[in-house]
This record gives sequence, C-alpha cells and structure tokens, in this order.
Amino acid sequence: MNTTYSFEIYNSASLLPLGWNALAVQNIFLTREYLGVLENSSPINMICHFIGLFEENQLVGIVVTQFLFAEKLQSFGERDKCLKTSVRNFAFKNFASHVLFVGNNMLTGQNAWSFNKGINKSKAIKTVHKAINQLKNDLKEKGKKVHITSIKDFTETEIKPLQSEFKNNFTFSTQPNMVFEINKNWESEQDYINALSKKYRDQYKRARKKSDGIVKQKMSLSDIKNYEDVIYDLYFHVAKNAPFNTFFLARNHFSFFKEIMKDDFLLYGYFLNGELIGFNTLIKNGNVMDTYFLGYNENIQREKMLYLNMLYDIIAYSINQGFKEIVFARTALEIKSSVGAKPIKMYGLITHSNSVINHNIQKLFDYLEPKTEWQERNPFK
Repeated sequence: MNTTYSFEIYNSASLLPLGWNALAVQNIFLTREYLGVLENSSPINMICHFIGLFEENQLVGIVVTQFLFAEKLQSFGERDKCLKTSVRNFAFKNFASHVLFVGNNMLTGQNAWSFNKGINKSKAIKTVHKAINQLKNDLKEKGKKVHITSIKDFTETEIKPLQSEFKNNFTFSTQPNMVFEINKNWESEQDYINALSKKYRDQYKRARKKSDGIVKQKMSLSDIKNYEDVIYDLYFHVAKNAPFNTFFLARNHFSFFKEIMKDDFLLYGYFLNGELIGFNTLIKNGNVMDTYFLGYNENIQREKMLYLNMLYDIIAYSINQGFKEIVFARTALEIKSSVGAKPIKMYGLITHSNSVINHNIQKLFDYLEPKTEWQERNPFK
C-alpha cells in the first residue's frame, strides 16, 4: 500500500490538534500541557514549534522542536576561563548561534517525537525531514537563518534509521544519560542502603551526618512563588558555572510549571536556619522519575554534601513511591555513578548550513562540546 504522510507546523501549543495527547502516551514531555509550560515560560532565547504528521486527516505523529538564538545570552558557561573558552564563544557566536533542535535541549533522552504504532517509520522520518526543511525556510523568511540543525538523544538502535535518512549529518555522542534502575525487590530506602558495599554505605552515612540541621520541605505553588527570586538565584548560580550553556530558564519557570503540572511536578526546598539554601525538582513521567533543574549555595553545598544528599533523597522517594527508574540525566556523572546510576550512551545528528563548515563539523563540535573525563563507580555489593 502506498502510504503518504503530510505535515503541519504549529507555532503555539494552544493550536495543537485534538488527539495530540493520545500520541504522547508514556511521555509527559510530549503532552500539550507540558509543551504549554515550555512555550510560556521558556528561556528568552528559545522559540518552540510543534509538528503534526498526518495520514489523510488522521494525526499519526507528533514532533517537538526548539529554535535557540544565542545572541540574547550573556554567558555560555564561565567555568573554564581560558583561551579555549574565548575561542569557543567566538565560534559559537559567529557560526553556531542559531540552532534548531529537533527534540528538547532542556532534557536528556528521546523527547523529540512519538509515532502511531502502525506507522511506516522510514516514511515518517522522511516526512519529518521535509517538515524540518520547511521550518528552516519559514525561520529564514523571518530573518533567522539556522546555522546548525541537531536531532538529539537517541540510543544506538534508535539512531540507525535516522542516519540513513539524514545522510550528510555528523553523528555525535555527548555525555551519557545517567539512569538509575530501581531493584523490584526494594520497598524502602533501607533496602537500597543494605545493597550498598561497605565503602558506599560509609559514604551514605557520612553524607547524612553532614546534612545535620538541614530541613527539607516539599514546596507548594504559593511557597514557590514566595521564594521565586531565591530559587532563581540558586538555579542561576549552578547554571552559570556549568562548563557550557545554551540557555537560562525564565524567572517564572518553576512556578508556572507547578501551576500547570500540579502533582506531576515537585520542588523540594532545603533550609538551614530558616534560609533556603538549595532546591531540586522532579517530574513524574509514568513509572519513570525524571530529575529536572536544581540550585544551591555553593559554600553550604560543599560543607553539607548537599548535592549528594539530594541524590539520596530522590532515590528514597522514588523507591517509596514505586517508580521503576530514575533519569538523572547528564552532568556530575561520577557522583551519580557513586549512588548507583548507570551511563546510557546517547547519540544525535548535527549538520551545518555552510557546506565548508559542515565538512569540518566534527572539529567545530569538539570546540562547542567540552570533553568530560570521569570514572564509573559501582556502589553495590
């Protein structure tokens, strides 16, 4: 049967067709509600577009894209203050400041699209390719030329059909996604502690002892609004000191998220002597717990081992609530590994609009993506 698919590009989550959520099943990050949050409290340098694939009049595929334009960013990450950083910033501003992501640059994992079960995969991907080209033309007409197009966060098997469709793209792999599998026999945090080897049980005890005096509180919408500025400052401090950044969240992002997503979005505040010194956020995604953004006061973080304690708290909560796994995402790979998360290699495709640069895209990519050296740990007996 000769199946043909058409596509429609939507500039707003409010315009998404009926039946969109039916295809977002199993992934909260593709739902109309989450995309509404993304659109309405997105970073200042991001524009979201959504693509629907149709077979005749029936919606059979949904796609999320983000267009990032770096000229509104003051900083791309300030940790590596050296010549390489200034060269990277120059390269970024001049050759890579307009990036179209197919997928979600704020998350780790395959959050780019979802197709109907019976869909012809290769024809669907071909249609996505056409839609991406159309979107690039639309942006160009508005004076926004796309330098780089990136389709991101697929596993080794998922990336194969994309490589055969997007032939002139460079396949890259960045930091892995750190995923914590919850043992189905664990019923409490104590079961997790019992499974640790002596060295890592001692690490757990030391961290818990250090956190003495810290009070953890689940924060309601009104709490989040009351502490909005402090929360943002704590987040911004961590984000700014990351090795590389392509966006900063909007100030109202967390309160807006809580307002729309309600109990699916959790924000925990950490208080010392009545002062908010750190927070972390979690998103319930079916039977998977996704970690989101966090922030902390650096001095207290070191002294109280706050980050490590947050990881233990997330594990304890997820076990108690019956989740199957925790997506700890990228960054801080070694410390996440030390609590039991395992790396899953993720791949993406990248292409540049300039054919000369595209020919040397691997070199440009190596500049833009700082390398991370780390040692994998195994904390279990």
